[in-house]
Amino acid sequence: MKKYSVINTRVPRVDALSKVMGNARYADDLSMPGMLYGALLQSPLAHAKILNIDISKAQKLPGVKDIITAREAGRIRFGVSPARYDETIFCHNKVRYVGDEVAAVAAIDADTAREAVSLIQVDYKELPPVLDIFEAMKEGAPLIHDDYPGNIGAEVHQEFGHVRAAFKGCDYIRTDRFTNKKQDGAFLEPQACLAVFDLNGQLTLYTSTQTPHYVQRTLSMVLNIPIGNVRVIQPYVGGGFGPKASANTIELAASLFSMRTGRPVKMTFTREQVFMHSRGRHQFFHELTTGVKKDGRLVALHNTCYLDGGAYSSFGIATVYYAGSLLGAPYKLPNMKYDGYRVYTNKPACGAQRGHGGVAARAAFEQQLDIIAGELGMDPIEFRLKNIMQRGDVTCNDFNMSSLGMKECIEAVRNDSGWKKKKKKLPKGKGIGMACGFFVSGAGYPIYRSETFHSTAMIKLSEDGGTADLYTAAAEIGQGSDTILTMIAAEALGVGVKDVKIRSGDTDYGIDLGAYSSRQTLMAGHAVKQAAEDVKRQVLEVLSGKLGIPVNTMDIKDGMVLFRKKVNFSGLRSLYEKEHRGWPEQPGGNALTFKEAARIAYLEKGVVVGGGAYKPGELGGTYKGAAVGTSPAYGCSAQVVEVTVDMETGKVTVDNMTDAHDCGFAINRTNVEGQMQGSLSMGLGETFFEEVKFDNKGKIENPTLGEYRIPTSLDMPNVRTIIVESDEPNGPFGAKEVGEGAIMPTIPAILNAIYDAVGVRITELPATSERLLMAIKEKNKK
Repeated sequence: MKKYSVINTRVPRVDALSKVMGNARYADDLSMPGMLYGALLQSPLAHAKILNIDISKAQKLPGVKDIITAREAGRIRFGVSPARYDETIFCHNKVRYVGDEVAAVAAIDADTAREAVSLIQVDYKELPPVLDIFEAMKEGAPLIHDDYPGNIGAEVHQEFGHVRAAFKGCDYIRTDRFTNKKQDGAFLEPQACLAVFDLNGQLTLYTSTQTPHYVQRTLSMVLNIPIGNVRVIQPYVGGGFGPKASANTIELAASLFSMRTGRPVKMTFTREQVFMHSRGRHQFFHELTTGVKKDGRLVALHNTCYLDGGAYSSFGIATVYYAGSLLGAPYKLPNMKYDGYRVYTNKPACGAQRGHGGVAARAAFEQQLDIIAGELGMDPIEFRLKNIMQRGDVTCNDFNMSSLGMKECIEAVRNDSGWKKKKKKLPKGKGIGMACGFFVSGAGYPIYRSETFHSTAMIKLSEDGGTADLYTAAAEIGQGSDTILTMIAAEALGVGVKDVKIRSGDTDYGIDLGAYSSRQTLMAGHAVKQAAEDVKRQVLEVLSGKLGIPVNTMDIKDGMVLFRKKVNFSGLRSLYEKEHRGWPEQPGGNALTFKEAARIAYLEKGVVVGGGAYKPGELGGTYKGAAVGTSPAYGCSAQVVEVTVDMETGKVTVDNMTDAHDCGFAINRTNVEGQMQGSLSMGLGETFFEEVKFDNKGKIENPTLGEYRIPTSLDMPNVRTIIVESDEPNGPFGAKEVGEGAIMPTIPAILNAIYDAVGVRITELPATSERLLMAIKEKNKK
């Protein structure tokens, strides 16, 4: 593989010092003179008509500056997918979940705003809540949205090949069911924002978001402001994992307050409000019927899935497609049928969360594959290797495996974990299991129908020649994209990381669709690489003219200009030295530096600016729904997990995890490993702990990080991460995703290991000690 100077190394994160030293400022840290504070009034009922809202007492409270309800905010619908816009800033006729937004107050301080909220009187007529999706679909069930009979917000029916006919030719067919629970993103920083509407009619919103671009569009549409007058700036963000990937009520309310009062307005969710806003992982109910030949070849799959979507669509129309389409790989599967239903309930809306739409489906399928392998008398790894796709293969639903290191991932975890020495050879109570994963490297299409570029970038060289300023609207949410893009720019330009200064997360810097669908490295990376190459070309063209040599005989690397033949550049050096007389770090030696070359280019051209823009090329699939799941590239992974199960209590200890991920090409090896470890941690939490619980009135029972358990460092086992590089032709320098896909194998690998240890299958998450102990006791009765 080609040698590089910057990428494929372990450069420290460019934001490390700011975060470690406490200098990083998040949205709630921001403050402005004259700033007001906003607070929300939210519904205490899951389903009710709004009969009257009386704000008179709240208006009289000293310090209150403004109160808004649906009457002031209007009824323009918004959401994520234009095909399912079903939200308004505030409810205008009824509330649909405990926490639905009814009104907001802006006051001189947060305490006054909250007190005023308590003085608003709302008269409700309570309606029967619908909290179970199967009850919601029954004839005569209360409708949550009048537009959607049966409370079915989205329905998908796809078939590739001929599944019924294929089943007839199978030697073995089995059906299994699997369900998870609704989950929360559990990011550390609650959503917060600060809106400023100035005298020129310009709205600037500082907000903790994954998608500045989509927030900008929503603000413009809902508040009726020309989009050129809306700027969204992302300060440091303390995690997102999906739920921050769309506009939320406080962003809209704070902006509206600022427009009405002429003062900056800040609003921040409490932790309980984070849970109520939700947009986290759906609850999925999967039923999988899979047929194989007796030699182990997969023949057909019929996947039926019901999703508990909550009160609004959010990303749900994409989620219901992903829950089916992502099972099309990484195995050769010639026939696949999918029936998906996303159902409204009177709970907080679900949306996208790490591994969007595919985590529960993968957990169900990878467990079933283990069962089938056992029934056929095959080793689970050999069974998977027999069916694995390879580079150049195309799935039955038209996903192109332009690169795929699946085989290499499986072999890596098999060899590194000592699989052959352990499988079926561990003592009772100890087990080993494995599973594979697969995910997109960015969604192939924007959320709204558009020919827009998915990412643009600009690099401007400083006039003295010392620095390359990189401008991108890409969203750094803690995943390390600023570091990755800085490294890509430095490598493509031929300079060091310290010579590139990145500015990101601002809609004034260009277009970027945001941090979701594991897209930032591939898509923003392409744009940045192009911008750097454009700047480099301009510098070399100036040198070519000055020195009288062809451009293609020069290059820039490690901050130096490389000439194919010896060149006399003394005239250029003298010019630079005259321009910088008395400056430190004067150039010397036998090589022309990038600093000198960039300065000479400036003197010739004026400002040297390079641009880059990326959108995917032609993607596969012309069938309905093909826009969800098609991607310029796909990541894949394999994991082996070892567990110990206490037979008396059902407690599971994860002893070791071995993870291999095909990221195409690692731009920053430490960052890739960090994403893998983070995914494993999140998957472990979803396996054993995480569940948003509701009472029989639809109220969340555990809306704190004390009651909603996520793994800590004490819960994490030994993790061995193995980077597999398949050189993706559609990725910048061969890179593709790792951020979301790495979570895919974790749940099924753990569950398969538990089966190996105690011989019981867990088909409902979380796999608590109680649930496992009950399963063990049930097995022992037989």
